[in-house]
Amino acid sequence: MTGEAARVALPARTVAGRLVVVARAARAEDYDGVLDVLRDAGVRSVELTLTTPGTFDRLPTLLERYGDELDLGVGTVTDAHELAQAVDAGAAYVVTPITSPDLVAQAVAGGMPIVPGGFTPTELFSSWTAGASAVKIFPAGRLGPDYLADLRGPFPDIAAVPSGGVDLEGAGAWLRVGAVAVSVGGPLLGDAFRGGDLAALRARAAAFVEVCAAEGR
Repeated sequence: MTGEAARVALPARTVAGRLVVVARAARAEDYDGVLDVLRDAGVRSVELTLTTPGTFDRLPTLLERYGDELDLGVGTVTDAHELAQAVDAGAAYVVTPITSPDLVAQAVAGGMPIVPGGFTPTELFSSWTAGASAVKIFPAGRLGPDYLADLRGPFPDIAAVPSGGVDLEGAGAWLRVGAVAVSVGGPLLGDAFRGGDLAALRARAAAFVEVCAAEGR
């Protein structure tokens, strides 16, 4: 569209997998065991949230351990300092729950893929035209896949990632109406970060990977 800013593409693995798992733990030391299971189940993109204490301190170790197999993004970025830290730390992408053209411009200038959140057409279009790599429809569970189908009428080129309340059935439905990927937290992770059954986590993750792969064919 005329007037759009430059845009940094999302990582190829994230786009190919069409699934971003949002990992929100009580502490950063809890990431490793869950990431092992997600990786082995075929997940290729994980958003590590800044609501988890110690995420930036833990990120270099996680990148060394998983960076060859997983795109590790940083989520819940809400200001310029956090965004700069994510760039410096080598995150694969950043996700923010807010609509901020200034953050988008900062990310683009730093060569960092960014996915800002929005709820209304005005918010989503504002981020997209500012140069967002994709826009996060949040909270997606309040809206449903038909919302994206409607948005693609006036905004046919917008790349959208629904987040918040996306379950297994919803993942397929959102992808069928044109989502570039789905962002999934609780419905996939369940109680994994609270000592839950990791075999059950692997089964849930594999089911999401299968659905997203099927809709990507």
